[in-house]
Amino acid sequence: MGSRENILQAVRAKQLPDKPAPSLEQNWIRYEDRRAQFAAALQSVGGRCEFVAGGAAAAAKLAEHPAWSAAEKIVSLVPDVVAGNCDLATVDDPHKLEDVDFAILRGSIAVAENGAVWVTDQGLKHRAVYFIAQHLVLVVPAGAIVDNMAQAYEKLQFAGPGYGAFLSGPSKTADIEQSLVIGAHGPRSMTVFLIEAI
Repeated sequence: MGSRENILQAVRAKQLPDKPAPSLEQNWIRYEDRRAQFAAALQSVGGRCEFVAGGAAAAAKLAEHPAWSAAEKIVSLVPDVVAGNCDLATVDDPHKLEDVDFAILRGSIAVAENGAVWVTDQGLKHRAVYFIAQHLVLVVPAGAIVDNMAQAYEKLQFAGPGYGAFLSGPSKTADIEQSLVIGAHGPRSMTVFLIEAI
């Protein structure tokens, strides 16, 4: 018997007692002002949060983004905020999205605890657009902020197979010489619009 088989046999022979999963009924963190906490958490990871009354106000704030005036290719699945000029339905290969300047997409849940937003591929042909666009804008109903991840998980529903992720801030890394680099592997900026009327 070789060393590989010896190791596998030893692992199989070691039986650990069953242990019950921890209860999800815990005293999870809660915030007096979820909005302020969400905005602070998102800012702490390099993102930006804007509270607006509706789509027109969001469009006005978006126009203030330093990169907006130079944007050429825009994907928007939120026409109430801004109309895009790139229709994802006509794109056959997600690699063709490599030059998207802005992606304006919907998020469904905002988490005050960590500034994360839940996104899915529902109604989205290429989920790569979340990660390939230079600047990501997520539009979330203002009433969809929860305190913590436990509450967020309670709200998630899966009718069938699909894709979902929590996104918090733009792409970043500090692997090289412990120097923080924003936009290293994905969007260089992330703005979340919390909209009262959507």
